[in-house]
Amino acid sequence: MSTSSTVLDSSFDDVTRTDASLRRFLHGLPGVDQVGAEARAAGLGTRSIKTSAKAYALDLAIRMVDLTTLEGQDTPGKVRALASKAMRPDPADPTCPQVAAVCVYPDMVPVARETLGDSGVHIAAVATAFPSGRAAMDIKLADTKDAVDAGAHEIDMVIDRGAFLAGHYLQVFEEIAQVREACRREKGESAHLKVIFETGELQTYDNVRRASWLAMMAGAHFIKTSTGKVQPAATLPVTLVMLEAVRDFREQTGTMIGVKPAGGIRTSKDAIKYLVMVNEVAGPDWLDPDWFRFGASTLLNDLLMQRTKMTTGRYSGPDYFTLD
Repeated sequence: MSTSSTVLDSSFDDVTRTDASLRRFLHGLPGVDQVGAEARAAGLGTRSIKTSAKAYALDLAIRMVDLTTLEGQDTPGKVRALASKAMRPDPADPTCPQVAAVCVYPDMVPVARETLGDSGVHIAAVATAFPSGRAAMDIKLADTKDAVDAGAHEIDMVIDRGAFLAGHYLQVFEEIAQVREACRREKGESAHLKVIFETGELQTYDNVRRASWLAMMAGAHFIKTSTGKVQPAATLPVTLVMLEAVRDFREQTGTMIGVKPAGGIRTSKDAIKYLVMVNEVAGPDWLDPDWFRFGASTLLNDLLMQRTKMTTGRYSGPDYFTLD
């Protein structure tokens, strides 16, 4: 992931000084036209791409996957198997690219690190009392620091949705900023921070836009839709609003922020719809694993099946690849 991601922008110092000034700024953002956003997302979802472009899109989507296991029944063996698959998604085809990252609970970071080594596949760890975000701040920071110290390259934190919905924007801002600080290592590059909104609980597209700007101003490197534990999770209209936010943020500050839809993206067809949207809304600069990711567990298998069909002309069933 690029190191040119966001830094806390001093141009927002006045805006983020008090709850009242932050509220004025966030509520002064242009409102989202719900009907228009949903119609545009639906229209972009009908775009078709040519065969050569589809082959490229499948490989790009594989490279953008954060291969995820976040279950109470996760075992070291399961994480090792997932990490091995992340490095070689299709062992029969050495031309198949590896995924961007493996996403696990903090206690599984050492297991993933042992398996992945210097493969280039990143380790992402969820933190800050995932998935609820309901814990004391010192616990959230310790959760983050433990994962970073264990070797996580990326931290996926969850915001306190209760605080956000109650209008306590400065509290949420300060939590994000503090977690960003906890991502710093004593030596070497800091872990990158992805901020999860749980958009299924934010109720409105206006809130999604406000949460996007709040997180970006606080220092997020990525903004992420969902934990995957609440429905609805990622949707095209929500992702469109977030892509508009990162586009507008770069226009205002010159800083690029990544976007990660997560939860419910299961097929190659779905993934390609998102890639079309990224290109059309944010622009081609975001068509890169440094700036766009899919949080998924089952998506990779469908991408591999479609890739095999394009390469060999034969469609392999889901049992051809390891089940996650």
